[in-house]
Amino acid sequence: MDTSFYEQVYEIARLIPIGRVTSYGAIAKSLGAAKSSRMVGHAMAYAGTAHPKVPAHRVVNSSGLLTGKFHFETPDTMEELLLKEGVEVRNDKVVNFKKVFWDPLYEIDQDF
Repeated sequence: MDTSFYEQVYEIARLIPIGRVTSYGAIAKSLGAAKSSRMVGHAMAYAGTAHPKVPAHRVVNSSGLLTGKFHFETPDTMEELLLKEGVEVRNDKVVNFKKVFWDPLYEIDQDF
């Protein structure tokens, strides 16, 4: 598939199941670009303009922190969307991060 890096990131993000989260680094690693987690974060900053829609609220940092929250309509939007999906957040951090973590490297069979 001949797509840009951002589009590949968005394709992975669209596969994150409701009620689960992944990290920028996990997406980068699944694309064979392990050192590109910042690029994934940059892609997520523009995810609001992508079609079909990208559930960017399900992408957090490697500690479960909602570091991308300021790229949403309000700083609380990311947490509110996660809470609606059953993901508990406390102090801008996903509670039980390891339990709700979805690793695309192991969860999907991809041909990107």
